[in-house]
Amino acid sequence: MSKIVASAAAAVADIASGSCLAVGGFGLCGIPDVLIEALAATAVTELEIISNNCGTDRYGLGILLADRKIRRITASYVGENGEFARQYLSGELEVELTPQGTLAEKLRAGGAGIPAFFTPAGVGTPISEGGLPWRYAADGSVRVASPPKEVRAFSGHRGRRRYVLEEALTADYALIHARIGDTAGNLVFDKAARNFNPLAAAAGRVCIAQVEKLIPAGELDPDRIHLPGIFVDRIVHTGPQTKRIEKRTVAQEH
Repeated sequence: MSKIVASAAAAVADIASGSCLAVGGFGLCGIPDVLIEALAATAVTELEIISNNCGTDRYGLGILLADRKIRRITASYVGENGEFARQYLSGELEVELTPQGTLAEKLRAGGAGIPAFFTPAGVGTPISEGGLPWRYAADGSVRVASPPKEVRAFSGHRGRRRYVLEEALTADYALIHARIGDTAGNLVFDKAARNFNPLAAAAGRVCIAQVEKLIPAGELDPDRIHLPGIFVDRIVHTGPQTKRIEKRTVAQEH
């Protein structure tokens, strides 16, 4: 069965309201922007998103956010989106902030079939003790707070330390971007665009990949493949991606 889909709209057509999506990319680097735009053009709402960040105002996942299509997001960095902050603080959006390394491992574990793991990140903080505001009420009070997590001590090369139990993450769909893909679904990512894309792909029950360059199966050097085609269900050839800068800093003349 061919994995090639004619358009981004066709690739996301069966994503229903309330679905959970794992979305790849790092900042604005390597995000599945064409797939996100196609999804924004549909009537879906109440989406649950797992992603390192939520794009910027009116770009990337920020499009879905501005259109009120996201109900909940699990992320590690959200500092470049003013609408995100407004919706979160006004109680319109549920947010689970997660340390970046922990988020990566939660997705990796989900893709590997590992239900949970212990990590030292967050021990002794609200990450492990609970009380982080997931959702605010309209009056500014905390409507939903994070629950406490199990903490256990283990001995290792650094002595006996405490670790917090983190559960793995999986999703109904994964939306990812790759620099090169072949018709069998094998993918190659470009530098920082590799961040979170392979992890999201493995954690999604159905993985949809947009690729800048599509080549016949067999042309990729096996040693260059970053994600095997077994993880990819649908491929859309979208052509070269416009490179965007999330936050431009320009040196001042002296």
